[in-house]
Amino acid sequence: MRMTLLAVAALALLRIVVGLHFFLEGLSHLRDPAWSSAGFRKAAVGPLADMYRSSLPEVGDWSGTLGGRDRRSAGDAAAAWQESVIESWRGVLAARSKAVPLDAAAREAAEANIAAATKELAGYLQEIGPDLDDYRMQIDRLDAQARQPSAREVPFERKRVADKRRELSALAASWQADAAAIGEKLVAEWDAALSPADRLRAAAAQPPTTLWRADRFVSWSLVTIGACLVIGILVPFNAMGAALFLASVIASQPFWVAGAQSTYDQWVELAALLVLATTPVGGWRGLDYFLRSWCPFARCR
Repeated sequence: MRMTLLAVAALALLRIVVGLHFFLEGLSHLRDPAWSSAGFRKAAVGPLADMYRSSLPEVGDWSGTLGGRDRRSAGDAAAAWQESVIESWRGVLAARSKAVPLDAAAREAAEANIAAATKELAGYLQEIGPDLDDYRMQIDRLDAQARQPSAREVPFERKRVADKRRELSALAASWQADAAAIGEKLVAEWDAALSPADRLRAAAAQPPTTLWRADRFVSWSLVTIGACLVIGILVPFNAMGAALFLASVIASQPFWVAGAQSTYDQWVELAALLVLATTPVGGWRGLDYFLRSWCPFARCR
């Protein structure tokens, strides 16, 4: 069936508009150094929620200590978490020392800074000790509640479990943020003893987190896909890539899970991308029309 000129023009406009959306969204992420997908991952619900949260950075080994489900007391778990945080500080110092070697006096001063930060962290954990006891009990109760058949079958119970999980996650995030602030203060004290050039070298020595790498990959992918859709290069391939990305966003908020956020906008754009990926539009597809003459693979256009 041959398409009318108006239909072909509408599809070309749809391709350009959707491509611009992806391109500008990815570009805004790259331009904003503070942007992170952490909020999106924390808000994920449903069966894939654990996978989305797996890339979230932790302060120390939170999930293996205070955030874990085991028979340890809150005090023992807090002590284990404290040790993991201190170990992470020493790892940062070791990485910085490779980039900016320290003499004996500077090393001694850095160790003294760690000792002061350790004391501050211990005092903080003692202060929130009762809250940690309650947190550990609530984790056990939530785990038992989530195992009940009603938590999967009754919408009200599903919502209660989801709300409680978000509440406990927010508590854990606030305590980790406080510990991270102590770590940032520690790094600032180390930086104070360095020259501006050495500070830059020391900061660059710290490896990027898994979340940062994932965010950069996604941002560059959005920019690339958007640009290709706007100018019309490998439109079916890039449209399917964009559709898969939106599907991953929708999967983080499945509509059948109580408390899931609305994803109507993503569904609409996903449908538009599937149309672009499967509908032939001839020369209106963009540069694909001109590139097909030299493409060595007939199907790649």
